[in-house]
Amino acid sequence: MLIAAAPGSGSTARRRSARVAPCRTPPGAVPPFLIPFPMFVVELSLRLSPMPIAVQRKEKEAAQALYGEIRQALESGEPRVLELHCEKDEHKRISLLSSEIMAVQTYEKTAGGSGGRRPGFSLES
Repeated sequence: MLIAAAPGSGSTARRRSARVAPCRTPPGAVPPFLIPFPMFVVELSLRLSPMPIAVQRKEKEAAQALYGEIRQALESGEPRVLELHCEKDEHKRISLLSSEIMAVQTYEKTAGGSGGRRPGFSLES
């Protein structure tokens, strides 16, 4: 318990420090909040734009379906509007013209930042 004098007054105020409950995971087990959940990223490179647009999906099949849809739009050769949305919040949307897409790639990203696959092609395994 800490005792401190309030500024400008002759009285003392007592503050108690908050106590944190101990983690109740068995010895040797990984707590649930530390288990990395993979996210699958579909990344678009746009003409004359230094920053790519990235859309994340929770499931590999959903990311592959989105990749296939974008690739089909690129192969058709006719400009069309593609609308991408966030899985978590359906109100977050972006529309872009397929003729402005220069490249599309997919990769897996884990929560820990390490151990995931890097985008592009690499000689390291």
